[in-house]
Amino acid sequence: MANKLREIKKEEPVEELVEQQPVKKAAAKPGKKGVLAKALSGIFSGTFLANEKNFKHVPFILFMAIMATAYIAYGYYADDTIRDVNKITNNLKELKSEFIYTKSELMFASKQSEVAKAAEPIGLKEPITPPLKIKVDSTQLYKKQQQKN
Repeated sequence: MANKLREIKKEEPVEELVEQQPVKKAAAKPGKKGVLAKALSGIFSGTFLANEKNFKHVPFILFMAIMATAYIAYGYYADDTIRDVNKITNNLKELKSEFIYTKSELMFASKQSEVAKAAEPIGLKEPITPPLKIKVDSTQLYKKQQQKN
C-alpha cells in the first residue's frame, strides 16, 4: 500500500476563487427588539406561560424557585449562626478575664499577711511561738489499748 500511495500522481493545486462579498451590517431598527429583550419581556409579563412549549418546563422552574428560596434562607441562617458564635466568643473572653481578675484577688487576699490583717479586728492574733510537733509511737499506743481491753 505504501507503494501505491507514492505512485499517486501529484496533481497541480486547483486555485479556488473565493469571492468576497461585502459584509452588511444590520441596521438597528427602532421598533425591533433583541432576543434577550423579548425573552425578558415575556418572562416578566407572564406570556411565556401561555405557550405550550414553555408550559412543560413549569415544574423545573418551580423547583429552581424553591431551591433559590432555600439557598437564600440558608444564607440568612448561616449569618445568624455566625453572629451567635461571635457573641458567645466575646462573652467567653469577658468571663475568662473576670475569672483571672477574681483569681488574682483571691490569691492576694489569702496571703498570710492579709489574713492576719483581716483577723485582727475580731481579736485573733498570730502565734509568736512555733507549733510543737507531737511524736507518737503507734506500736506502744496499740499495746496500751490492748491492755485496757
